[in-house]
Amino acid sequence: MAKTRKIPLRKSLVSGEVIDKRGLLRIVKNKEGDIFIDPTGKANGRGAYIKLDNQEAQEAKKRRVFDRSFKVKVADGFYDDLIAYVDHKVKRRELGLE
Repeated sequence: MAKTRKIPLRKSLVSGEVIDKRGLLRIVKNKEGDIFIDPTGKANGRGAYIKLDNQEAQEAKKRRVFDRSFKVKVADGFYDDLIAYVDHKVKRRELGLE
């Protein structure tokens, strides 16, 4: 008999929803203090998640959720890059490329 695999769940910082990790985008702060998007979901460091959704990315910038989560001042440029990345991923998903 085959074992059922556990589905990893994570909570989105913006909406508070607990959903499958594959539907979320991981943002990482490493030991050096660098904050970056982690497309693999496996980079070393403290991770925080948001849903792969355009409105959620806009709300993350508006509420500056990563400033609170990582307890540092995150540059506006990072939030702009995040919005562009999420928009790109959403469009690829809609086209069936992912």
